[in-house]
Amino acid sequence: MAKTAAVLPDRRNRVLLALTLALTASACSKNSEAAEPAPPAAPKPSTPAPAPQPAAAPASGAQVLSGIPGMDFSALPPAAQRELSTVFTDEFCYCGCPHTLGQCLKGHTTCSHAKRMARLAARHASAGVPATDIIVALSEYYSSFRAHRQTFEVDPRMCMGDAKAPVTLVEFFDFECPYCGKARPLIEAFAKKNPSKLRFCAVPFPLPMHPNAIPAGQAAMWARDQGKYWEMHDALFENAQSLSPAKIVELANKLGLKGAELQKTLQAGTYAQEVEKYKSMGNAANIHGTPSLFFNGRSYSAEMGLTDDALSHTLEDEIEWRSNGNAWAAD
Repeated sequence: MAKTAAVLPDRRNRVLLALTLALTASACSKNSEAAEPAPPAAPKPSTPAPAPQPAAAPASGAQVLSGIPGMDFSALPPAAQRELSTVFTDEFCYCGCPHTLGQCLKGHTTCSHAKRMARLAARHASAGVPATDIIVALSEYYSSFRAHRQTFEVDPRMCMGDAKAPVTLVEFFDFECPYCGKARPLIEAFAKKNPSKLRFCAVPFPLPMHPNAIPAGQAAMWARDQGKYWEMHDALFENAQSLSPAKIVELANKLGLKGAELQKTLQAGTYAQEVEKYKSMGNAANIHGTPSLFFNGRSYSAEMGLTDDALSHTLEDEIEWRSNGNAWAAD
């Protein structure tokens, strides 16, 4: 991949370059041509030239990762340690210091950012991600904080959590998307665990290959106006494999709503324009698939992980960034 290849030079080329420099240095010096020849000295018995000393071996992955105060990566598999050590030696800490991540971890021990970055990189390495891809992912993640942010206007009845929370998470989803279905319980549990820090808004973004995503989105809008947005939201996801207009009406009845009224609403397309409005909002944010997440308008790549640890990590980063006037706190 061209992007990742540009991040890390080829190790073999670096070794060849080092060997070339070593051979050149042993053949001449920068002053060899300008120096006057010394007068001949009396002959001395010849003695064998001293044997060249072998070059120091590069530090192993375990050596790079050891000796870091408060951090232990010994439980990682050897392959993951190798990739992580490459990240530590080739990537710079995002705190802004002029040191690699590994140097910052060992020499700038008060830097909390280096430790956070190291944990993020370690999670990727433990998942089998190569060092080149980890470095690209880290670069894109931290640059996203300075990138242009989206502004979303979402009906507050489609949100949970404190309206005054420092962070708003907006998810664009498709009711028939299997990835959205897998992410739903995790994201909802994460939001419910952080009600004072996070306001979570769920917005339908029906994809063209899912024929029932549009009526399902309209049904969610209708249920919202009946005071049961989240109940319908969850019921639709739980029945995503068998959705149809008739099934959607059946779910409304099970929730104690008037399914016959929903059926008329779907036939009339009462909420079609609103669903289209949210879809246009997602298109303007350059969404290409679902689920798509935005923390305070900042796009969050699913490559960073849809786990509680990964979401908690970016929530903490977002709170720090916001609390310090769109900047990282000084270490």
